[in-house]
Formats: sequence, structure tokens, C-alpha cells
Amino acid sequence: MTRDEFETLVSDALDQIPPQLAALMDNVAVFVEDEPDPAAPDLLGLYEGTPLTERGEWYAGVLPDRIIIYMGPTLRQCETQEEAVAEVRITVIHEVAHHFGFDDHELHELGWS
Repeated sequence: MTRDEFETLVSDALDQIPPQLAALMDNVAVFVEDEPDPAAPDLLGLYEGTPLTERGEWYAGVLPDRIIIYMGPTLRQCETQEEAVAEVRITVIHEVAHHFGFDDHELHELGWS
């Protein structure tokens, strides 16, 4: 799968977020990167920032939060394009949920880990 095709999968997954929730996303940018830090070579996605639930009056003038979806580990984990589509969707939803304040334990209980 090419980088453009993978980026399209990420874009399609973002488009599947219900409009009511997408409208609430604030000051967050989504990126595709080839590989995560070597210390976590199997990481599929990462959220870096301050979740909406933790923002207060102090939150102004800051750089956007970042959601990163890693192409290499995702494609290595998936044997078919259908598996890649499903895994990207799960990873995007997982990382967007972190933006909304869900932690890994809560996401695991909901089946999004």
C-alpha cells in the first residue's frame, strides 16, 4: 500500500466520526508518519496533547494537539487491505477518544484498544 493510499484510509476513518463529535474536536491535527519511536516499534497510533476534559481557562495560544497514525507497524500487522482498513479505523477512533479524555483502560473496556 502506498503512502497516499494509507493517508486516504486515515482520512476515510476521520470522515466516519459522527459530525456531532467531529464538531467538538478542537485544536488537534492528524498526521501519518512512517514509524514510531524505536522504543515502541509496534505502536500504531499516538495522541500528544491536552484532552478536552483537562483544558481550562489557561488553555489558549498553544500548539495543536497531535494524533499520529503510524503506517509501518499498521501494515506489518495486517495481511489484507480489509484488515488495514479496519485497523486504521480502530486506531483513529482510539486516538480521537484520547482527545476527548478517554484513557486506555476505558477504551479497552469499550473494545477500542
